[in-house]
Amino acid sequence: MDESADPQKNKRPKWVVASQESEAAARLARELRLPEAIARLLVCRGFETVEAAREFLRPTPDQLHDPYKMLGMRPAVARLREALAKQEPVLIYGDYDADGTVATVLLKTALERAAVAMGVVADVRYHIPHRIREGYGMQDARIEAAALEGVRLVVSVDTGIRAFAAAEEAKRVGLDLIVTDHHLPDGAEGVPEALAVLNPNQPGCGYPYKELCGAGVAFKLAQALLESTTKDDGEQARLREKTLPSFLKLLAIATIADAVPLTGENRTIASIGLVELRKPSQAGLRTLMELAQIDTTRPISATDVGFRLAPRINAAGRMDIASDVVELFLSKDAAAARVLAEKLHRLNDERRATEAEALRAIEAQIDAMAEDAPACFVLDDAEGGSSWHRGVIGILASRVVDRTGRPTLVLTHEDGQAYGSGRSVSGFHLLDALTTVHAQGAEPLFSRFGGHAHAVGFSLPSERVGELRERLVRLAASDQDATHVAEELECDAEVRLSELTAEFLAALEQLGPFGNGNAEPVFVSKGVRLTSALKVIKERHLRLAVEDVADGVRFGGMVWSRRTDWAAMARSEGWAQGDRMDLAYRLRRNWHPDFGGWELDVVAIRAAIPQEE
Repeated sequence: MDESADPQKNKRPKWVVASQESEAAARLARELRLPEAIARLLVCRGFETVEAAREFLRPTPDQLHDPYKMLGMRPAVARLREALAKQEPVLIYGDYDADGTVATVLLKTALERAAVAMGVVADVRYHIPHRIREGYGMQDARIEAAALEGVRLVVSVDTGIRAFAAAEEAKRVGLDLIVTDHHLPDGAEGVPEALAVLNPNQPGCGYPYKELCGAGVAFKLAQALLESTTKDDGEQARLREKTLPSFLKLLAIATIADAVPLTGENRTIASIGLVELRKPSQAGLRTLMELAQIDTTRPISATDVGFRLAPRINAAGRMDIASDVVELFLSKDAAAARVLAEKLHRLNDERRATEAEALRAIEAQIDAMAEDAPACFVLDDAEGGSSWHRGVIGILASRVVDRTGRPTLVLTHEDGQAYGSGRSVSGFHLLDALTTVHAQGAEPLFSRFGGHAHAVGFSLPSERVGELRERLVRLAASDQDATHVAEELECDAEVRLSELTAEFLAALEQLGPFGNGNAEPVFVSKGVRLTSALKVIKERHLRLAVEDVADGVRFGGMVWSRRTDWAAMARSEGWAQGDRMDLAYRLRRNWHPDFGGWELDVVAIRAAIPQEE
């Protein structure tokens, strides 16, 4: 699967450093007392003025946008208040991933708090669909059942923007429907007919930030509803200073788990929420963090959430019943919460084992393609004789993208239907691609599909997977961005090891949290000396120690073999102690009590050269 395992096939990319010296960078460094390299990086990322840079570096709740700028907010809040005042049953219709389950928890909590402020008792119910039995999206049968149960208002979270049939069913049975979603609307059909539709991406919506996750949109509704119940400026201040930040700890998890860009309002949410996560007062969250080995005595990073906490939350929907997540976060019984948290922890172990087995089969498929690998992978379990669990196909697609740098769809077959999940790369809009191939034949290709630029979900008849593969590969091959295998390594700033001072590292931490849209900076240091022989770890990775030749400042680090087998490269090139090297790396903080500290996370290494090739 690793196309560059043979060192003879490795292409040496050109290292391109984005940030350069400028008057704007010098001004930021001077007025904000920043290391010059950090100031250059800020300018390169679009923060050229002191005001913009200061706001970026110091996120506060005041940076959250007015929820009433979102189209549909006023009628939505008015209808929720009416339902609470009349004590009507309200159904929250969620989704089975971390985004949808957290959105459900946030909105249910907000409705119940608003009811207390209004002096009434709320009747708030929720439904999280089962991934296998019900599939994605709002189902007509559940809408009809809700009406028979006495529900008069349904609020969707993280779903519904393409639920035209469900909206018609709600109208038929006399239910009001509020849709809150962040997925892209259907360009031809518009939005469903509902009492209110909240989605910053819908036509005509003037909300200034378009990249909220589903829980983010639900939070804006919760924010507006709670603000409507405050009686004076003092209550407003307490809401903004205490209540809303407490909501952001869960919202930060959803935002990071859904991989939406950590820019603008999302970065404010994630930044404040990660700080709040160090105070997990709710029993379920506290236990889950304990099982995920997240240490609340030190800063919590987006990586902690994305790779430790979010997988355990998502495991419920992938492997079993996602409603367990909602129960976990709503439970006030510490013992019951521990039982649920431990179940999620076990399910995550099962998910990892299932994923590993399927990934081996996928690697075999890709290896069999040899030099004929397509511009876009469409991989399914029809050949191997064993079915892949529907709950892990999205993760599998992400793994292939990480290792190959190509857009990928992964499908599994069940009862004549193929269910798929896709992930993409920068420059190839996956939802647009699916929309294009869907309409190319005499009959529509997909039974259903949706998503956004980087991630999609879909289903189609199994016998039509060949058509999907042919159409999508042809489309990707014609798209230069999709077929382009990076010949350049994009770096952020060139620095000397001696510049990596405590002041520099503290300023670097202010640039986080890092993630999609706010990538962790890649630094370049040229001509450093290997102070010891490279040590091979697990046959592929390298541990190194280097020093600045001029002043002897030393750092250790790891060279991780992902798409390039650096251990094989080192053997081929004969790199040895004393050699001068160029490094491209991220900076990592090792929290080990005995040998912790800042280390280099090397993404590329080469023999030192005097100038760019």
